[in-house]
Amino acid sequence: MRIIASRGGLRRPKGAKTGRPVNPYNRQDVLRILRIHPKQLRGWERSGLIAPSESYSFQDLVQLRKLRDLRATRLTAASIRASVMAMRSVSGMSNPLLEAGTARRGSRLIFRHSGSNMEPITRQLVFDFDVESHAPAALGPAVLNPMQCEARAHSLFLEAVRCEESGKIEDAIDLYREILALDPLHAPACINLGTIQYNERKFLEAEQLYRQATAADPEYSLAFFDLGNVLDELQLLPEAIDAYRSAIRLVPGYADAHYNLALAYERTGQRRKALRHWTAYLRLDPIGPWANHARGQQRKILDREKLAIVHRSSRAPLRTSRQGRNDLALVPISRLP
Repeated sequence: MRIIASRGGLRRPKGAKTGRPVNPYNRQDVLRILRIHPKQLRGWERSGLIAPSESYSFQDLVQLRKLRDLRATRLTAASIRASVMAMRSVSGMSNPLLEAGTARRGSRLIFRHSGSNMEPITRQLVFDFDVESHAPAALGPAVLNPMQCEARAHSLFLEAVRCEESGKIEDAIDLYREILALDPLHAPACINLGTIQYNERKFLEAEQLYRQATAADPEYSLAFFDLGNVLDELQLLPEAIDAYRSAIRLVPGYADAHYNLALAYERTGQRRKALRHWTAYLRLDPIGPWANHARGQQRKILDREKLAIVHRSSRAPLRTSRQGRNDLALVPISRLP
């Protein structure tokens, strides 16, 4: 069965109260701290790499610093944007620049995701490169105010990710627990610590952490996807189905969630529902071994149920199509002309 235990990312938990301005840095602060030219910042905004704004959060500073460092490697803004958009589609991440490690390979950007190095435009795994570090310095004394607490959590998170990538799992566990002591609503720390527990087959502990992540950030699709995976391992298929559906509701183009949901529907005997998600997966990822398996499952269900996939407009049998879901329909073969 295809199970992908994803890595979490650096995101601000929804609804966290700081008692300070949400975005404490103005535009001039960003230019001064990062030592970038106003023209460069405007260019990133026009390229869609960051939303235009007059105020910025600490998280925005981390993202802007990564953009600055990537541009220093002579990657174009257009290339970065294409890789980011592709990674969003592949992984379900909302902000891959913050939620994954990065490195340059030729004219494209590579991301570290789910323990692997991925070139998202070609959807290929890549080996043997060093992920760049973009960790901010640790901030704050032993007793932190809310803004310093947030900054400290970001710093610890990046350090924890580096520990994982270098194989220092126990150190990473300690750091994630320190983050959650600072901020129990830090969904990415819940996700990454949950994934460590998942990989150690401590499924109940992983389930608790994934549920904590979904409660902390109900719009975090990766949290629902990982929750679905661990519930599947615990043989709680109806709950796993609900979790996968939540991930897809948040990110309709989340290919892996469609794949795992199709598997879960098949295992519960809901073949026609499975068929819809095999078809959705093939629209999103039509090439490769997983696509071959999905296409085989799609064909088996069509044959068993004596169905055909057709265009709604023509009612002609569909052979190969990337049309949207609303242009397709299932009809009994006996009703075809």
